[in-house]
Amino acid sequence: MSSEYSAQHRPDVDPSADPSSNQGTPTRDRIAQQLHLHGLKPTHQRVRVAEILMAAPTHMTAEQILAQIRKGGERVSKATVYNTLKVLAQRGLVRQIHLDPERSVYDSTIVPHHHFHDLETGELKDIDPNDIAFSRFPTLPEGMEAEVVEVVIRLRRKRAADGA
Repeated sequence: MSSEYSAQHRPDVDPSADPSSNQGTPTRDRIAQQLHLHGLKPTHQRVRVAEILMAAPTHMTAEQILAQIRKGGERVSKATVYNTLKVLAQRGLVRQIHLDPERSVYDSTIVPHHHFHDLETGELKDIDPNDIAFSRFPTLPEGMEAEVVEVVIRLRRKRAADGA
């Protein structure tokens, strides 16, 4: 992944901010400000969920986020985590990736990009958008426009050749 691509992923970094300011891990105040700028009340639970996702480029399920919050001794309901993730995705602060009908992963990298999905481990890895090129695009249905194109390349270990 290119450093230019990875540097652009952060939804919490204001490009117009003072360049001498710390642009590393977002502060709780910066996250609360981002929530407010996206029309969300920065409740403690929302800030905490966003903080876990925005601390670094990551892909996490709602269950993983819930476990991390509870591991820190905080009390939060499963419904609160799911509802918070839903609204964060709707407002463009995180991306929801549907891996299958039963499982979604939330991605802190909000710029368009693609993924490798390891079917054995469940791990997602970002693919730099510059590493994929389309030579053709299908004709879209009349009156429709493409909002986004997301490619997920599902990986499995190579199988041994027969007789080996």
